[in-house]
Amino acid sequence: MGHFTKVKPGDKVRLDKVDPDFHEGLSKRDAVVKERTDAAHKEMRGLQERLYAECGQSLLVVLQALDTGGKDGTIKHVMRGLNPAGVCVRGFKAPTSEELAHDFLWRVHPYVPAKGHITVFNRSHYEDVLVVRVHELVPEEIWRRRYDQINEFEELLAETGTHILKIYLHISKDEQKERLQARLDNPDKHWKFSAADLKERALWDDYTEAFEEALTRCSTKRAPWHIIPANRKWYRNMIVAELLAETLRNMDPQFPEPDFDPAEIVID
Repeated sequence: MGHFTKVKPGDKVRLDKVDPDFHEGLSKRDAVVKERTDAAHKEMRGLQERLYAECGQSLLVVLQALDTGGKDGTIKHVMRGLNPAGVCVRGFKAPTSEELAHDFLWRVHPYVPAKGHITVFNRSHYEDVLVVRVHELVPEEIWRRRYDQINEFEELLAETGTHILKIYLHISKDEQKERLQARLDNPDKHWKFSAADLKERALWDDYTEAFEEALTRCSTKRAPWHIIPANRKWYRNMIVAELLAETLRNMDPQFPEPDFDPAEIVID
């Protein structure tokens, strides 16, 4: 299993103490990288089939990162090969007027995974203690209460059979600059670039502070945060795939016992 930081409940997170460029001294071309990634994908496929057949528990994967952190790329590369009948990806952008007319968890709760399924949140309910905090969209006394509300929400999910894997993709400010420039240099990536990205980049320190508090306040025994070094996309993908495989392995889904005796069945 590769390197990541699992935040222990009660530990204070300092992102400047976590190296976003860590890669175990490996190279993208090393045979072991492909071997480990392929092994994780193979295990994930087998365990997902058992999870889907068992239909007794579910997995919610929460992906958070700063802009260009690699959420889309992680989903594309790590979730490949899984049965789409049992996997759903849900993105959360700026809330609609209808969503704003409800409590902040209202828009995410309908999309948590059904039993037997895996759901990936591309951004999530954590936006309401991140962008909402940085841009002062609600008073501080409101967003500060949300840490406990989030923990209680996730505890409810855990108690009712949903396992929660929370992943923060950690990149450096220099890496973000390179990725934004790459979007400008490639016409096929212009659609991913917005002038608003530069305004958000100017708030790097504010977002870092917001993420550090969210990772600190909302890493619980049942739903801990995992900080993944994400400067190198190939390493990020390998580690996330291994972490997903480990999570599913620990869930230990089983094929259900048949309600008939196969030996007594005769097909004419």
